[in-house]
Amino acid sequence: MKVWKKVHLKEQDKNINILSNTITNYLYTNGPLEQLCMKYHVNHQEIKKYIANRIAGILVIYIANDQRRIHDIVNRYYTKETFLSHIIPELEGYIDQ
Repeated sequence: MKVWKKVHLKEQDKNINILSNTITNYLYTNGPLEQLCMKYHVNHQEIKKYIANRIAGILVIYIANDQRRIHDIVNRYYTKETFLSHIIPELEGYIDQ
């Protein structure tokens, strides 16, 4: 029987830390999450830490190519109720002109 369990890794990977912090700041800064935190007086650091930890977990299993665990997460969180249609990739960065 499968049991859904949350675990925290003790060993840290510098690249995963950098990527998860970068992605968190990319998602959070100057967007609706930051505005909602200010409006409702939510602790910014707690939200950012939660997001960074979740992203780091996804990165760990992606880098490890753990298809079974990726499949489990998709099955659990990809639902019709939360499905967003028309997702448009949004990128930032330097480009050569």
